[in-house]
Amino acid sequence: MDIEEAFQVVGEFGRHQKRMITILVFLQIYMACQSMLIILVGAVPEYHVESFTKGVDGDVTQHSVKFTEDISSIVTEWFLIKHEAYKVNLAGSLFFAGVLIGNVLFGPLSDKIGRKPVFLTGLFFEVLFGYCTALAPSYELFAVSRLLVGLMNGGMALVCFVLTQEYVGKSYWAMTGTLTNMTFAVGIALFGALGYYVRQWRSLATVANCPGLLLFLLCVNLPESPRWLYSRGHTKQAEDILQYFAVRNGKGRILVKLRRTANTSNPDAASPGVFQLFTHPILRWRTVVLMYVWYACSLVYYGLTLNASEEKGNRYLSVAMYGLVELPAYPLCMYFINKQWAGRRKSMANFLAFAGVSCLLTMVVPVSGSLVSATSLALVGKLLVSAAFNIAYVYTSELYPTVIRNAGLGVCSMSCRVGGILAPFVPSLKSLHTSMPFMVFCLSGISAGCLGLLLPETLNKPSAETLDELSSPKYQRILEPQVHLLEDKHLIDHNGADSD
Repeated sequence: MDIEEAFQVVGEFGRHQKRMITILVFLQIYMACQSMLIILVGAVPEYHVESFTKGVDGDVTQHSVKFTEDISSIVTEWFLIKHEAYKVNLAGSLFFAGVLIGNVLFGPLSDKIGRKPVFLTGLFFEVLFGYCTALAPSYELFAVSRLLVGLMNGGMALVCFVLTQEYVGKSYWAMTGTLTNMTFAVGIALFGALGYYVRQWRSLATVANCPGLLLFLLCVNLPESPRWLYSRGHTKQAEDILQYFAVRNGKGRILVKLRRTANTSNPDAASPGVFQLFTHPILRWRTVVLMYVWYACSLVYYGLTLNASEEKGNRYLSVAMYGLVELPAYPLCMYFINKQWAGRRKSMANFLAFAGVSCLLTMVVPVSGSLVSATSLALVGKLLVSAAFNIAYVYTSELYPTVIRNAGLGVCSMSCRVGGILAPFVPSLKSLHTSMPFMVFCLSGISAGCLGLLLPETLNKPSAETLDELSSPKYQRILEPQVHLLEDKHLIDHNGADSD
């Protein structure tokens, strides 16, 4: 039997898999707190500068900063105002720069040495560096710790998502992916509530980091991905894990005998590298389009969320609202992406385009004071881009074969983090014009939605395990006619070049 048939025998989503997925899903709350930490830890209170003269002749002028809000943040501790104010956004960008590097390093690494070792290593060091953030004696060490936390987050979060897919049957990928992203949104809301009750920034950073330690201990006993083992030729180990799933799912001892393929017959064969994403005739176009889609999703998603800290009023409520507003997006996703007339491709493209339109409309309505205001439309934009982001995760997993799935997700996530790096600076464009941030979000969303229509549909289509399977006629049939012609032309060109 092949790997999908084996999952149907042992249980595609049995009680043991539900326990494992629950642990990985709760990890999203911890990751949300780390991703959004700078919003409250870097909060800028109202202040004014008092000047006075000293000296016999009054020739010495001194300045005194007085904060009019009683809040604790890195701004109040290290006086990050005026010409030092950029350091707050820099710390946020360093986190996402670290995530980008982590995606590049750990994504392909987990395709080569396994999901579990990369996942546990990243989680352990993220927790360790998270405590360094809370104890940092200076801004410089704080900034370095955020870079390192982001580095480990990028390595761990990506593998965590892939494991939620690879522990279950393909028919449950959309559900586990959606549940994972929905819990991240809940984590944002919980972080806003946590910040309301824990006002001292060092205490907040410590409390937000503690769940990671508990979850690390729970993750130690998770098995390696049977899909990865099978794709790398470790058939016996994959069979053992699947048989263990059957026992824990209450199905007794079932004999699982996986079909050996050309790839599984040689476990020591080199696994495809990142360059295959750009040299393979089918994958190169998918990768380029997906990279831009992920970049746009991240820029709009984090830009609108970080914009919450720039708004007047209760910043804790604003952060919580920007998390809670995502929740309706996930039932919408589950409904649309499983409908034959919508599917993954059209749903993602439309959610992105409408998110851009929503941001466009914020420029022509009042800022507040009515039901249809700039704030409410920004929340609608956050809801729509959250839906698109969720589909992008699930869709990307289905577009890449198992042997190169983490590398593909890593490269897409890398471009996503470029959007995350730029996101903290987008709200500051208000200094040029109040509508400038939303113009950036609008153009990004609409252009990404249009490009997303170039991708093939994957709903109810088989998932490839190897690159050879991806190029076979069986898997070529998953492509839409217009995309099939485009990719087939490059496939012919590629094969012709090889024969020459």
